[in-house]
Amino acid sequence: MPATVTLVTREGCHLCDAAREIVTAVVAETDAVTLVELSIDDDPQLAARYAEEIPVVLINDRVHNIWRVNADRLRDALQEATK
Repeated sequence: MPATVTLVTREGCHLCDAAREIVTAVVAETDAVTLVELSIDDDPQLAARYAEEIPVVLINDRVHNIWRVNADRLRDALQEATK
């Protein structure tokens, strides 16, 4: 089953840059996962919801984690999501 990973970021966020590197690498390991990146700078609703929590990683629209991304934990979650 395909899965979607959404990375919620903002411009100038060093944690977002680090998360992007990890998420991009993990997502590239499988064809069953699509990556979408959204910025709270472009979306007032996202800003209201996640302003203090970015970066946020969502898997199939459910929060996987905030702030720091662990590659192994993300990989495991994506294996479950794509079963």
